[in-house]
Order: sequence, then structure tokens, then C-alpha cells
Amino acid sequence: MKNKLILTAAMLLIALFVFPPLLYAQANTGSNGGAVNAAGNNQVNLPYVDFNVRPAANNQEVVLSVQLLLLLSILTLAPSIIILMTSFLRIAIVFNFVKRALALQEVPPTQILMGIALFLTVFIMWPTFDEIYKKSFKPFSEGKIGIEEMYHNAEAPIRLFMYKQMSDDPANIKLFMRLRNLPKPKTLADVPTYVLIPAFVLHELTVAFKIGILLFIPFIIIDMVVASTLMSMGMIMLPPVMISLPFKLILFVLVDGWSLLTLEIVKSFR
Repeated sequence: MKNKLILTAAMLLIALFVFPPLLYAQANTGSNGGAVNAAGNNQVNLPYVDFNVRPAANNQEVVLSVQLLLLLSILTLAPSIIILMTSFLRIAIVFNFVKRALALQEVPPTQILMGIALFLTVFIMWPTFDEIYKKSFKPFSEGKIGIEEMYHNAEAPIRLFMYKQMSDDPANIKLFMRLRNLPKPKTLADVPTYVLIPAFVLHELTVAFKIGILLFIPFIIIDMVVASTLMSMGMIMLPPVMISLPFKLILFVLVDGWSLLTLEIVKSFR
């Protein structure tokens, strides 16, 4: 199997580096059967790529280079930013709690749980994404607004979503405002984005852990009942987890656990 993979990789490399120049040479073949360049010589024309590095001529070029560097940094951190500013964080942690409460090691795989969390995030965040598209991306693509206005129009729905989740418990917002020595906010507009994001992350972690505690309670009761039953029967050497696992799975299936859990997670978002 390993030799087949090595052979396949070698064939792909040969196809990648050998066939394109040959095809290019064939396309430029003259009447004499050879590749003819602009000077009339029979040779293969290969593309020329040049990367020049020179000092900046003025401050504007320096600013452009810094902007490009910041843009590439933002694109690199984009997945983390999306995870921390949407409903993905809460859903992923809750699913992980369910897996641990059921004492399951490999089933379902983590990739499947994260995939479900991703599509649930798209489902929950779709109105927000649709608003961003209609008020930010579409007007900018049509040339009706500038890049600065596009940024503010895209930021507003995300800020509103994060603020709605913390409307009942703004303690985290007050915490970060106090850490920055900022005055007490009266409205959402008074809360900077760099304060709102970490406050939202802490709030989501707290809510996810609260849900996880509630999920653990019925399964802990099953573990305690099974453990006490085995001890009363003198079966101390038999692991209680091995006996309680089928009962926990039966309970989870009977109550339609995945549907009930998904329903409650979606309803937990405002």
C-alpha cells in the first residue's frame, strides 16, 4: 500500500512538472516542427517570474505594505474570529459535554460533532449573515458605499447578535469596561468592539458550562445507582462504567436526546 502511494505521488509530480511545458511548447510549434519564439529560434518558452524587493519611495507605500500585512493577518485568524463571535463556541462545548457525560470515547468522532456544530451555527446565524450581505457586501460590490462604510455595516449585525446574548447578564461587559477604566455604558453604541468580543466569549463559556452541568446530572445518577448496586452484590472488580454505559445510551435514545438537545440549543439563542 505504501509503495502504491509513493508511485502515485511520483506520477503526479511528473505530470505536474513535465506535461505543462511540453504542451506549451507544442502550442508554439512552427511549421518546421520546433518551438519558435519571438526571435525565430527553436526553443521552449518558459514563463519568467520576478519578485523585486526595494525600499519604499514614500510614506504611502509604507502604509500600503502595513495594510497588506494586517489584511493577511486577519485572513489567517479568520476561522478563530468566526468561532469566537458566533454561536459555534457554545454548541461545540455542549456537544463535547454530551460525549463526556455518556462516557463515549470515539463515538461519535470529534470531526462529526464539530461538523454538526458548524452547520447549526450557519442555521442560527443565517439571519445575521443575510443582513450583512444585504447591507454591507452587496452595496459595496455595486459601488454604492465605500470600504469603511462596508466595515461598519458588517460589524453592526455581529455586535447586535453578541449583545443580545448578554442582555440579561451584562456582568462581563461591566468587567472589561472596568478593566479599561471606561465609563459605564448606557447603550450598545457605548461598548467598543474590543470589549464586546472578550465579554461575549466569557459569557458563552459560562452558559455552555451551565448546560453541561444540567446534562451531567441524569447520567451521574445512573452511574451512582449502578455503582451502588454492584457494591451491594459484591461485584467490586467489575467496572461500573461498563455496566452503566448501555443504560445511559438507552435513556438518551428513548428521550430522543439529539433532537431535544438541538432544540434547546437553538432556543437558547435570542
